[in-house]
Amino acid sequence: MSTVGHSRPDARATTDGDGAGRAAETAARRERLLGAAAALAAAGGYEAVHMRAVARHAQVALGTLYRHYSSKDQLLVAVLADQADTLASTLHRRPPRGDTPAERVANVLDRAMSALAREPRLAAAMVTALSSTDPEAATAVSAVESRQRSMLADAIGPDVGRSDVGRSDAARSDVGRAGTEQLAATGPGSSDDLDEVLRTLGHVWFSVMIAWVAGKLDRAGVRHDLNVAARLLLPSHHPAVSGRPAG
Repeated sequence: MSTVGHSRPDARATTDGDGAGRAAETAARRERLLGAAAALAAAGGYEAVHMRAVARHAQVALGTLYRHYSSKDQLLVAVLADQADTLASTLHRRPPRGDTPAERVANVLDRAMSALAREPRLAAAMVTALSSTDPEAATAVSAVESRQRSMLADAIGPDVGRSDVGRSDAARSDVGRAGTEQLAATGPGSSDDLDEVLRTLGHVWFSVMIAWVAGKLDRAGVRHDLNVAARLLLPSHHPAVSGRPAG
């Protein structure tokens, strides 16, 4: 019986299978690297994260680690990006609570802070890496910022900013205009530009995290400052956003 015509499909299937296997192996290796960096930082902070120690902990060659991440700052920001992805998935399953944009944004920021507070040394290490001037970490920093903007835009409104990551500049501009219209319709105190609101909220979050890491703010102070920022930057008519009773 002739076998002509059967060898090529089998070869393609083998190639596809090999490709899928390599992709799975790469993903598993990346997960081990991120887990190793997180474990070292959680135990000893930023200074405990050395590339050789990460490679040893993850059981990969040092050269393999450097092929994925060229510096510990890039690696630690990648850990934060991974945690942001986890939070985004959680928010899709359990949307932020609140009747106003300010309440929902404050809830997202509070949940992000709660996740970081579980491992204070790891959080401090990631915040330190975020402030790095290492150009190799810039892409990972942008990924964190984009994910944060997307989560906050989703909290502001169900159709504003959703799946904004990866949009073209023109598409993001359309989202910003839609958000501006929605904010303007909710009442006085609206921002003229959703993008500016999201960017400013990101700056506030980062500043508050630095203050918390430095011991200048406790958990309650962090929650208060983030709530105030959300109340001032977004329209709200609910006293719970400011943390003060109506009077």
